[in-house]
Amino acid sequence: MRLPLRPALRADRSERRLPERQPESQAERRKADMSTVPAEAEAEILAELRRLRARVPQLTGALAASVDGLVLAQDSAATEAETVAALTAAALGVAQRLSDSTGQGVFRELLVRGEHGYVATYAAGEAAVLTLLAEPRVNVGRLHLEARRSSLRIADLIDHSLGRRGPGSPPT
Repeated sequence: MRLPLRPALRADRSERRLPERQPESQAERRKADMSTVPAEAEAEILAELRRLRARVPQLTGALAASVDGLVLAQDSAATEAETVAALTAAALGVAQRLSDSTGQGVFRELLVRGEHGYVATYAAGEAAVLTLLAEPRVNVGRLHLEARRSSLRIADLIDHSLGRRGPGSPPT
């Protein structure tokens, strides 16, 4: 059964264009900068993904992406990185709203257990995420331990490559 659209939604979309706006907050500026991560940083992120896969052999894929769903680096032959990054961005939005609306604070991680394994997503700073695919026999505690370390490293690599300093860094 299809519901009729409300009259306000039937208007021609070209008439309802929203004005382009500049990023306002520091988090929005970081998101806007994600398309400019240098190749050197991409190589370092990829190296971190490979080290993570070596430490957790049951991983079948690893992907670093912007929170908007842009692939930064991937170490997986079996999946389409762009699709996983886009789905991660969608899941991230839901996870952030759920965490916020239930009073659990800022999003940290998301774990999905399927019939054939796990999909785990970890915040990597404010502008990126780390998404991992794992076999069903993975030690989930070890997965969390290693992925949390890698997500912090990836966040540092991104911040460094974009010329940002972390909260504990001395001013210049």
